[in-house]
Amino acid sequence: MLTQNYDQVIQNIQDACGRAERKPEEVTLIAVSKTKPVPMLLEVYKHGCRHFGENKVQELLDKYEALPKDIKWHMIGHLQRNKVKYIVDKVYLIHSVDSFRLAEEISREAVKKQVHVNILIEVNVAGEESKFGCRPEEACDLTMEIAKLPNICVKGYMTIAPFVENPQDNREYFRKLRQLSVDIMRKSIDNVSIEYLSMGMTGDYEIAVEEGADFVRVGTGIFGERSYIV
Repeated sequence: MLTQNYDQVIQNIQDACGRAERKPEEVTLIAVSKTKPVPMLLEVYKHGCRHFGENKVQELLDKYEALPKDIKWHMIGHLQRNKVKYIVDKVYLIHSVDSFRLAEEISREAVKKQVHVNILIEVNVAGEESKFGCRPEEACDLTMEIAKLPNICVKGYMTIAPFVENPQDNREYFRKLRQLSVDIMRKSIDNVSIEYLSMGMTGDYEIAVEEGADFVRVGTGIFGERSYIV
């Protein structure tokens, strides 16, 4: 069942790419595996998935130790500064950098561990009070400030769109993030390479792909409803 779900998501991404006249290889599917047990991840891994996303540091660490080392781990949840030291040398990409103070801590720990960390800046495009992320009008200044830090590289932007009944309702937010990235890229900021837009989840990833997503984060669409660990 998991492999069928995974294949269906891949097919949907390919179809969305076709509609947008994009190449399917431009879009990477991140299997969001939060709360899911290792055997489920392993099943999808054996089917070809190499990108997994986690929301919580401890869960990422546990799975990092238990699973093959060629997996590319994505930290997609809100990251507390006191947890940064545990993951800077283990993650492929941190999607959820929403403040300069967090970026400073990532930089500090990256220097200590002698690694370079790729990050995305989280932008709250829809302006929802319940969501993290900087405001769109703050994104350029935040990008320029973070870009000055050592051992950290801004690779693009991430957003979490609102939960909606009709996925089309989120098209405007994906479009705004895409335009924001284009505007900032034109400024040619040192140490900033806008390669990735991380946007779109189970309910709206096809719309996100049509609007330029490079990473889509799909959990329920692959693994089913979330399991809550007590």
